[in-house]
Amino acid sequence: MKHFIDRRDFLKLGVTGAFGMMVTAADLLWQVEQAKAAGLPNGSLAIPQSLSADAVLQKLIEGNQRFVQHKPEYPDQSAARLQEVAQAQHPFATILSCADSRVPAEIIFDQGIGDIFDVRVAGNIATPETLGSIEYAVVLLGTPLVMVLGHERCGAVTAAVQNESLLGEIGSFVKAIKPAVKRVKDRPGDAVDNAVVANVQYQIERLKRSKLLTEQIEAGKLKIVGGRYDLDTGSVTMIT
Repeated sequence: MKHFIDRRDFLKLGVTGAFGMMVTAADLLWQVEQAKAAGLPNGSLAIPQSLSADAVLQKLIEGNQRFVQHKPEYPDQSAARLQEVAQAQHPFATILSCADSRVPAEIIFDQGIGDIFDVRVAGNIATPETLGSIEYAVVLLGTPLVMVLGHERCGAVTAAVQNESLLGEIGSFVKAIKPAVKRVKDRPGDAVDNAVVANVQYQIERLKRSKLLTEQIEAGKLKIVGGRYDLDTGSVTMIT
């Protein structure tokens, strides 16, 4: 009888199905340990990273500094790296960022293939689907750092601030941002930029409601941070 969920099975079940089986964080962590103890080959459960959350954050900050200074190193982008991660991924960071085409995480942080587990959606919002992806990255892939990355002049946040009626399903992500907008509606300064920062903080709060992520935080295995990307300069500023 199989006592662990491999990636293929996990993806077949889908986020709702996988977590709907009353699998707790402790169960998932036990599965990871079982997979490691069994010496499973690449393609099953990944071995958690040895880097600490602080070390990963520093790695991202240094990469962004290289990007801003136009001195990229383009790490982990060789043919050898492509083959190295072809059968299994071991990302050291998970980034929940906006789907905006001007905010590609690997480029602005000067990282490479297999380094960052990207979760992208307009407005960098913590929906059930994005949360499930992040839980997967943290619990099964072992990423010690999650960053929620907002950006200057975000269209999704702007739409939420303007509170106008939108076509199709566009309004779905606006609805997820409105609670953050409400928090800063009377704050002086640029309304959209205030809301961008508030939205990052609000989405972090939503992530921390996850039992799986909370258990990792309490165990000292995970840190969740926020950042704001400046479209004009290319720099990322940390949000407290």
